[in-house]
Amino acid sequence: MTSSPQNDWLSAARAAMEIEAQSIHSAAARLDGELIRAVDLILAHPGKVIVTGIGKSGHIARKIAATLCSTGTAAVFLHPAEAVHGDLGIYTPGDPTVLLSNRGASAELQALVPLLRQFRSPLVGILGNLASPLGAQMDVLLDASVEREADPHNLAPTASAVTALALGDALAIALMCARKFTPEEFGRFHPGGQLGRNLRLTVEAAMHTGDEVAWVAPETALKDVIIAMTRRPMGGACVVAAGGRLAGFLTDGDLRRALTNHDDIRALRAADAMTAAPVTVGPEASLGQALELMERRRSQISVLPVVDGEGRALGLLRIHDIYLGTR
Repeated sequence: MTSSPQNDWLSAARAAMEIEAQSIHSAAARLDGELIRAVDLILAHPGKVIVTGIGKSGHIARKIAATLCSTGTAAVFLHPAEAVHGDLGIYTPGDPTVLLSNRGASAELQALVPLLRQFRSPLVGILGNLASPLGAQMDVLLDASVEREADPHNLAPTASAVTALALGDALAIALMCARKFTPEEFGRFHPGGQLGRNLRLTVEAAMHTGDEVAWVAPETALKDVIIAMTRRPMGGACVVAAGGRLAGFLTDGDLRRALTNHDDIRALRAADAMTAAPVTVGPEASLGQALELMERRRSQISVLPVVDGEGRALGLLRIHDIYLGTR
């Protein structure tokens, strides 16, 4: 029985990913004191890091520069061909340079090295061939060699590209640890987008309070709970005891279960259907922390009651309030 072309495509795709994964695994096993030297070298200079490469290595270099910037290490990408036409002006003396090349024989990078020495730039190579002409000129070498590329003809820069990228990420993460880079700092560097919102804003900034929320007492008739939640369709009702303490939480799902399990709900009260020990969040928590409480559990939840440090109910937060453009 012959295989279909579609099965051949899937086999090739899976093999490509497995080759790339193994290449990264092997590179991780080879990491040694050279990575520590690279970190020390970059930490010793108060300025920026220059990252450069040509072709596919150039694309990877751009991403590594962006990752360094977002994780606490100032970095810029330098196109090696443009460097000799004025872009070397980006350098201040001592700026380290990270050079990416698979074969280590790029004429553009080799021509750049003596110019960088004039700027006293320490050179870190992420190279696929340590014995290359470029490798001989580096101060620090990170081994990005691979057994083969991921395509059937061993031609396209695939495994070599992702391995170089992974080593760049490894360097950035090691620098993060060395700088004791915090989530708060990460948030300052990512003020836009959902990631920045999750890190920057607190629950208090997005929660619903006051008349927006359905507030009921433990003894409130279930019919009245349904009416309150219909008038304030937030997906939940806070069940509040004396002194404002949160006694429980009622969701739309709790109401459905009560209606399913009882033919006559007239005798039921909020306390009969509520979750008595719900997952809660404090107003000072970040939106990202609230999102983890909602999603990182066996059964995901879409609304959280907000309580203060003494368990008093303050309001509620919906998953819709966390994401951009939903309020």
